[in-house]
Amino acid sequence: MRIVSLASGSGGNAYVVDSKYETLLIDCGLSYAELARRAYRAGIALANVIGVLFTHEHTDHTRGASMFEKRHPEVPFFANLSTAEAIGSKNFVVFENDQPFEFGPFEITAFSIPHDVSDPVGYLVKAEGKTYFHATDFGAPLESIGRKFFEANVATLESNHDSMLLERSNRPEYLKQRIRGDRGHLSNDDAARFVEIYSSYKLEYLALAHLSRECNEPHLVLKTMRDMLYSTQREDITLEILSQDEPSEGWVC
Repeated sequence: MRIVSLASGSGGNAYVVDSKYETLLIDCGLSYAELARRAYRAGIALANVIGVLFTHEHTDHTRGASMFEKRHPEVPFFANLSTAEAIGSKNFVVFENDQPFEFGPFEITAFSIPHDVSDPVGYLVKAEGKTYFHATDFGAPLESIGRKFFEANVATLESNHDSMLLERSNRPEYLKQRIRGDRGHLSNDDAARFVEIYSSYKLEYLALAHLSRECNEPHLVLKTMRDMLYSTQREDITLEILSQDEPSEGWVC
């Protein structure tokens, strides 16, 4: 199984889970032209995409859905009912949260996360004996999410903002409250504590995602997580910072 980020952040999100020449997209928040360009650079064939999973309806996760559907009408979209209705496509296969289903070589489970939309989810995707955890855009490190994270060999986890940079920013107070609230986004410290509490010995690779352009810096994300991993003797975990602008190197497990 290969995991690649094509884009991660408020400007657009798209992630790839690839197994045996069959590919899932998680979110489609880039224009089709940009999605195709980045997929090509990452060695991903969009012709191999068999399904698109949506986490929630915010535009940075759905911007390219309409054009992707026009270009690939045979590829189903997957979401829970609230998200499917919000996005509005007729191409959805609707699932229930916490009910595993099989599709191609993948076993997929969506789980609830807290964010400021009706029914956002993260995903566990299992293939080839490995488990991938994917959760961005959530503000509270809940135990229910942690139990899913505990299963992961490979994970993408939000580390959205540095708390001090957020406080010092010129953003209006209502927006700061939204970001740091339970239905907002995880800080670097929140993400590190989440990993400390809920990671298992199986975790090999951790991608840190959805970094704020204005209220975070990659070196702060790395330092916060590395300091925690050092203190808990988990320096064996490989870290990668995901970019808004470039595909990631990815991970093969």
